[in-house]
Amino acid sequence: MEKIKVIKDIVGGTLTVWFGSPDDEHVCEEAGDGIVLMKNKEGAVIGFEYLYYGSHSEDLNIETLVAKTAS
Repeated sequence: MEKIKVIKDIVGGTLTVWFGSPDDEHVCEEAGDGIVLMKNKEGAVIGFEYLYYGSHSEDLNIETLVAKTAS
Protein backbone atom coordinates (compact mmCIF):
# COMPACT_ATOMS: atom_id res chain seq x y z
CA MET A 1 0.00 0.00 0.00
CA GLU A 2 1.24 3.46 -0.89
CA LYS A 3 1.67 6.20 1.69
CA ILE A 4 -1.05 8.79 2.06
CA LYS A 5 0.09 12.27 1.06
CA VAL A 6 -1.63 15.32 2.58
CA ILE A 7 -0.98 18.77 1.14
CA LYS A 8 -2.27 21.90 2.89
CA ASP A 9 -2.07 24.84 0.47
CA ILE A 10 -2.47 27.99 2.55
CA VAL A 11 -2.16 30.33 -0.45
CA GLY A 12 -4.64 28.43 -2.62
CA GLY A 13 -6.88 27.57 0.33
CA THR A 14 -7.08 23.85 -0.41
CA LEU A 15 -6.40 20.56 1.34
CA THR A 16 -5.41 17.71 -0.96
CA VAL A 17 -5.20 14.07 0.09
CA TRP A 18 -3.65 11.40 -2.15
CA PHE A 19 -3.97 7.70 -1.38
CA GLY A 20 -2.72 6.73 -4.81
CA SER A 21 0.01 8.12 -7.01
CA PRO A 22 -0.67 11.66 -8.27
CA ASP A 23 1.03 10.58 -11.51
CA ASP A 24 -1.91 8.21 -12.16
CA GLU A 25 -4.48 11.03 -12.17
CA HIS A 26 -6.60 10.83 -15.30
CA VAL A 27 -9.72 12.84 -14.54
CA CYS A 28 -11.16 15.08 -11.80
CA GLU A 29 -14.80 15.13 -10.83
CA GLU A 30 -16.67 17.59 -8.61
CA ALA A 31 -18.51 15.75 -5.85
CA GLY A 32 -20.17 18.83 -4.35
CA ASP A 33 -19.64 20.88 -1.20
CA GLY A 34 -16.15 21.90 -2.31
CA ILE A 35 -14.86 18.35 -2.82
CA VAL A 36 -13.07 17.31 -6.02
CA LEU A 37 -12.28 13.62 -6.61
CA MET A 38 -9.18 12.64 -8.56
CA LYS A 39 -9.50 9.34 -10.43
CA ASN A 40 -7.19 7.06 -12.38
CA LYS A 41 -7.90 5.60 -15.86
CA GLU A 42 -9.92 2.76 -14.32
CA GLY A 43 -12.18 5.26 -12.52
CA ALA A 44 -10.90 4.47 -9.03
CA VAL A 45 -10.60 7.43 -6.66
CA ILE A 46 -6.93 8.02 -5.86
CA GLY A 47 -7.31 11.33 -4.05
CA PHE A 48 -9.53 14.25 -3.22
CA GLU A 49 -9.20 17.98 -2.82
CA TYR A 50 -11.14 20.08 -0.33
CA LEU A 51 -11.62 23.56 -1.75
CA TYR A 52 -12.08 26.67 0.39
CA TYR A 53 -10.01 25.05 3.14
CA GLY A 54 -8.73 28.33 4.52
CA SER A 55 -12.01 30.23 4.39
CA HIS A 56 -13.93 28.46 7.18
CA SER A 57 -11.80 25.61 8.47
CA GLU A 58 -8.81 27.27 10.12
CA ASP A 59 -9.44 25.23 13.26
CA LEU A 60 -9.80 21.91 11.45
CA ASN A 61 -7.72 19.36 13.31
CA ILE A 62 -6.23 16.49 11.35
CA GLU A 63 -5.67 13.28 13.25
CA THR A 64 -3.49 10.57 11.79
CA LEU A 65 -4.63 7.04 12.52
CA VAL A 66 -2.77 3.90 11.58
CA ALA A 67 -4.94 0.85 11.07
CA LYS A 68 -3.34 -2.57 11.38
CA THR A 69 -4.79 -5.37 9.33
CA ALA A 70 -4.78 -9.02 10.23
CA SER A 71 -2.11 -10.99 8.43
